[in-house]
Amino acid sequence: MRVAIVAESFLPNVNGVSNSVIRVLEHLRRTGHEALVIAPDAPPGEPRADRLHDGVRVHRAPSRMFPKVTTLPLGVPTPRILRVLRGFDPDVVHLASPALLGYGGLRAARRLGAPTVAVFQTDVPGFAASYGIPMTARAAWAWFRHLHGLADRTLAPSTATMEVLAAQGIPRLHRWARGVDLLRFAPSARDEALRRHWSPDGKPIVGFVGRLAPEKHVDRLAALAAGGAVRLVIIGDGVDRLKLQSAMPTALFTGALYGDKLAAAYASMDVFVHPGEHETFCQVVQEALASGLPVIAPDAGGPRDLITPRRTGLLLPVDEFEARLPAAVAHLIRERDRYAPEARRSVLGRSWSVICDELVGHYEAVQGMRRVQAA
Repeated sequence: MRVAIVAESFLPNVNGVSNSVIRVLEHLRRTGHEALVIAPDAPPGEPRADRLHDGVRVHRAPSRMFPKVTTLPLGVPTPRILRVLRGFDPDVVHLASPALLGYGGLRAARRLGAPTVAVFQTDVPGFAASYGIPMTARAAWAWFRHLHGLADRTLAPSTATMEVLAAQGIPRLHRWARGVDLLRFAPSARDEALRRHWSPDGKPIVGFVGRLAPEKHVDRLAALAAGGAVRLVIIGDGVDRLKLQSAMPTALFTGALYGDKLAAAYASMDVFVHPGEHETFCQVVQEALASGLPVIAPDAGGPRDLITPRRTGLLLPVDEFEARLPAAVAHLIRERDRYAPEARRSVLGRSWSVICDELVGHYEAVQGMRRVQAA
């Protein structure tokens, strides 16, 4: 099968969209399929992004920064997308978190008669509210209804996201979750030397992993930093880092970590907290569970599918999250030996191989639909 992936975000930017695309590419190569990627280039004034990833051609579209909308560059569709897709002759076009560039890819695919699978991954209306911009949720949803209404199939990563999309009138919905690297993210990656470095006085370690941006609501962790009962470790980088460091001077900010260093960081924590409610899936929660960590998150969005309350972690009401967080952390620290094995066990069936096989099944389904329509 020839699969063209139009990604709204890709390397060198590391986030949930780009990480998922990388895993899909690995699976397609391993199972004998051919792939091509169309993704944003670096914005003007920055070194241009790579044109090849692990043997896969990456065609770059011009990009622009829109600081009031996102901290990531947004790809701008051009007529070249149609030429690239026509030359590749895809059997299916995968639209990864489509917005602007993805819409250009969708229109080009329709002109070529190629079936499309749109993967909804980003809560843009929720992000808009976090950034305080005047784009209303109604306008954002009108755009997504139009875009996804043109796709042959839309995949949502969680039950909560499917419910939201269905309520907004988006058709042909199916669920497709995310996998996790069970070999890399595991309790065995725990590093006692790292724990001593982070917490010389032996305080329990509570951690966060993610982009330091408004929509992540990392500022809600301030109650933990101020309390002094735990060592707060914040892993990641972004536009809010300086502001957060000023607000939480006792917290340890490591910057972004990747690969085995990230795996060791997860496994060396005692409790993981994700404070933002705008997650369509929340991969960091799944990686924390795989690492044997009990997890706290808002009772909203993707974490609802991942966390079983009182078994693998706790879900807190969004409007009471900060007030209830210290007591929730204290409970999980006391009961960690009970929660940790259940956390790991809860994700053992979610390898990327299994999840990507499901995705290929969706590709085959939309191909079959097109064949029936053409008959």
